[in-house]
Formats: sequence, C-alpha cells, structure tokens
Amino acid sequence: MRGAGDPGREQRGAGIVPARPELGGGAATPSFDLPPGAGSGLPGPPSPLRIGSQTFVWGLRTYVMGILNVTPDSFSGDGLLARAGGRSPVELAVEEGRRLAAEGADLIDIGGESTRPGHAPVSAEEEIRRVVPVIAALRAELPDLPLSVDTSKAAVAEAALEAGADLVNDVWGCQAEEGLLRLVAERRVPIVLMHNRPEARYRNLLAEVVAELEEGIERAITAGVDPEAIIVDPGFGFGKTPSHNLALLRRLDLLRVLGRPVLIGTSRKSTLGRVLDLPPEERLEATLATTALAVAAGVDIVRVHDVAANVRAARMTDAVVRGSLPPPRRRGLTGSASPGGGGQSIEPAPEGPAAAGAPGSPARASEGASRE
Repeated sequence: MRGAGDPGREQRGAGIVPARPELGGGAATPSFDLPPGAGSGLPGPPSPLRIGSQTFVWGLRTYVMGILNVTPDSFSGDGLLARAGGRSPVELAVEEGRRLAAEGADLIDIGGESTRPGHAPVSAEEEIRRVVPVIAALRAELPDLPLSVDTSKAAVAEAALEAGADLVNDVWGCQAEEGLLRLVAERRVPIVLMHNRPEARYRNLLAEVVAELEEGIERAITAGVDPEAIIVDPGFGFGKTPSHNLALLRRLDLLRVLGRPVLIGTSRKSTLGRVLDLPPEERLEATLATTALAVAAGVDIVRVHDVAANVRAARMTDAVVRGSLPPPRRRGLTGSASPGGGGQSIEPAPEGPAAAGAPGSPARASEGASRE
C-alpha cells in the first residue's frame, strides 16, 4: 500500500509521472507532466480583440489597414503635408479617410513622422501638431472606424488616444519606451509591437526576429499590457536588407508560434522596387503579390496604401485559403456597397458575450506613413 511518504506521489507533485513497470506498456517508463499551476505552453488561436467599437475575430478573414501619412517626406510620396498645397491638411485627411473607409479599410493608421531609412527625426511636439487634429477630425467623421496612431513616443500616443485613437502602432515595439507600455496598459488599448533594428546585422535572421518579438511581448506583459491586446509585426523593410525581407516573406508562417495576431506592411516598400526596378507609384502589383502571400501564411492584418485593390486581393486569397465565400453584397438606400470590404459592413461590436467573439454572434464588426 502506498503511504504518505510514497516517492511516486512526490514525483507527480513535481511534474513527473513515475514509472509503473508492473503495469507494462507505456506506463513502464517515467515521463513529464504539467506541474501544478502550469499552463499548457501551447498557445491556441488568439482571442477576438476589441479595437475601439469594433471586434476583430482573428482567423475569420484578413483585415486591411489603410495608411494615412501626415508628413512632408513619406517615401511613397503620399504624405499629406507634401500634397496639401494651399488646403488644410486636416480637411485633406478627412477626405482621404473617407475614401479609405469607402474602399473597405477596416482601420486607418495615422502617422506624423517618416520612418524611412535616413529620415529626419521629428520632435514629439511637432508630431502631436501633425497627427492630433487629424485624428480628432477623423474620429468625428468616422465614429465607428478604428483609428491607429503610428508612433514610438509616449507623449504622442497619449495625445492621440485623448483625441480618439484606439490603437498604438510602434515601429520600435520590441524596444518600446517603458512609458509607452505603461500608457497602453493603463488605457487598456491594443498595441502593435514591430521588430526593428538600427542596422541590418544578423546571425540567424528568422530565429532572431521571432526571439526578439517574444522578448517584446514579455516586456509588454511585464509592464501590465494584456497579452490578448498585443499584435506583432515582423518589420518588413525595417533594419533588413531586400534579401532579408524576401526570406521573411517566405517564412511568415513561423510567426504563428508567438500565438499573437500578425500584422505586416509591405506596401510600396523598396524591396518591391528592387525586385521589379520600379518607383513607388508603380509597385501596386508587387504589393498585391505580397498581400496574397501574407494571407496564405495566416497573417491577420495587411497595412497598405492602395486599399481597394488590396481588399480585393485579400478577399480572393481568403476564399481560397480559408475555404469560405463572403456573404452577398449588401447595398444601402443609395445603392452603394457598404464599407468594410467585400460588401461586409462595419458595425459596432455588441456588449456581453458577443463582444468576446461568441460563436453565432450577430454582429461581427470589422470582420473579416510615417511608417514606410
């Protein structure tokens, strides 16, 4: 009879299943079991995430983030300050935001500092002056569309959240300011943590990108950020050569090991230009190819300049990869398709169980740059 001092019981308490040779078979040798209080260590699919008034259900379809750069020096020439002429940049931004929404953007990313290689740094005060009026105006014009602020500065993020932003998108997310992480934790808003380096120096590119993203996730959690509120971005074009970027595209599936939703921004990037020897304004087809590859690899959000074309490419690839057709197009009184891409409308997320992505929920909101 086994007593209180039974070593087998002590081993089980330490996470070891002792050998039972008298039983034979698989029980004849010892094995490990989960110790008390341990999680499985096998992350499942990310839980649905509320961004603003919308709920994003990961794995349902690919979401499209439209880019709105409030800069004079965007690499792709789309910066509002360079195109405003004598017009108000805020007025122009509202027009651009309405166009992006009408083309099917699920969310809009607003940035006030170029991050292209060799860009001129911008002070927090100047960045706030650029983005806050635009975010406030877009929030008033598009109250249900999630807005993201593209910044690495806590002061800018705080001002943007006050103006109506719903998400912080940090190009230096793996080395994010402690103040920025604390702000995100306190405000209980989602954050995109992007991989970046000042130099394209690697010993093992893919392993280091995944490892540093995991370190960024742990730093954010330690600062109090909800793990379910973290989105990761491998940083295509940031601290990586064209060869690095292509290798990253080939193995985007490796990022699923992190257990977090994945965002990627390849739109009009220099690697696409290097491959095809084309300037930024002629890189649409290359962008669409990378969008299709990203969807096939399970990426959750693609960040793009040309929303309408990328929505179509993503929906087509979703239909093949995820094996489901979108619902029939729904038209309003004016006869125009609803925004949200593929005819799917963007609706406010419900309260209660449906807000957590409960199966059969009637409302599925958003189903489905400065950063260069």
